[in-house]
Amino acid sequence: MPAISRDEVAHLARLSRLALTDEELDLYAGQLDSILSHVQVISQVAADVPATASPNPTTNVTRPDMVEPCLSPGEALSGAPAVDEQRFLVPQILGEGE
Repeated sequence: MPAISRDEVAHLARLSRLALTDEELDLYAGQLDSILSHVQVISQVAADVPATASPNPTTNVTRPDMVEPCLSPGEALSGAPAVDEQRFLVPQILGEGE
């Protein structure tokens, strides 16, 4: 028994507002039946396989989060062309109202 009949294809064509000839209905019914049969076979085979985003196992490679000595604000700002209250001073690129 086919997974989809010619009448169902005709109904789907009407819903999609597609004007199909009798030959096209026969062709598409056969093609859709083949597709649905393949999907059914794949569904049976993959029933016990857990869903996954990737077939390859992935792990996140990270380093331990450790506190280490860093630059003081003065050292970090020592090479800046302009400084304002321990911050880098840069030219304004947008107008006041933006």
